[in-house]
Amino acid sequence: MYPAAFEYHLPTSVKDALGLLGQLKDDAKILAGGHSLIPMMKLRLAQPKHLIDLRNVPGLKGVKEDGNTIVIGAMTTENELIWSKLLAEKIPLLVEAARLISDPQVRYKGTIGGDISHGDPGNDHPAVMLALGASFVLTGPKGERVLPANGFFLDTYSTQMQPDEIMTRIRIPIPPAGTGWCYSKLKRKTGDFASAAAAVLLRMQGGSVADVQIALTNLGATPLKASAAEASLRGKPLNDAAFAEAARLAMSICSPGEDQRGNAEYKTAMAGEMTQRALRTAQSRAKSS
Repeated sequence: MYPAAFEYHLPTSVKDALGLLGQLKDDAKILAGGHSLIPMMKLRLAQPKHLIDLRNVPGLKGVKEDGNTIVIGAMTTENELIWSKLLAEKIPLLVEAARLISDPQVRYKGTIGGDISHGDPGNDHPAVMLALGASFVLTGPKGERVLPANGFFLDTYSTQMQPDEIMTRIRIPIPPAGTGWCYSKLKRKTGDFASAAAAVLLRMQGGSVADVQIALTNLGATPLKASAAEASLRGKPLNDAAFAEAARLAMSICSPGEDQRGNAEYKTAMAGEMTQRALRTAQSRAKSS
């Protein structure tokens, strides 16, 4: 199908984009890559009368270090994340996840801000943002506000971002040196959403877990933070029993929908498997302090 008719706008500043949002209100949608919005428009599931394309707005791209934080422009593409030397050195979990998103054609156009803002629990960045303890800079008519990733996602396609706001930057604290990482993703074929996926950050100290973060993709109405699984590991050595218990606790919070990727029982079981795989890989990459 073809999308319904719409007007196309190409602002050259955040101020102009916000002005258009304020003027056009519910009739407008932000275009930040289009790989989620355009398919919905073609199916007539979304019928905005106006598209506001942010690709010519300066200052919304790039990766830089700001003290102990990495700051990423919301219009930075997946391909730019993958080839960022700074991210490879400081936050390799994000690079690993970006490499598993869809296919090269999508990664050349899809943006990190668009992936997050869409609020789709099947997208990969939301769970990775939870694991990384990221926060999002939202710019609106009253200025900027910063919201943590934990609590930002309210429901499927629903976030705390208001209709008159634009996500401009993502802020991620740099994990301590020696932190292990892994994004373990099960998908049916190249380019598909995850049947189940787990993002893990792991820091070891003296043979025991000093800290761990676990977040799950496409296993509920929002990305899921496996807090109980994390708590079960902290302060303890890692062994098969610890991995199994963390997997059990991660599975206990899952409520996936049934689709062509499997039924709820299968996806939940795979959540446990991906959690164990991610933890084991993160352990192999961690350096005990």
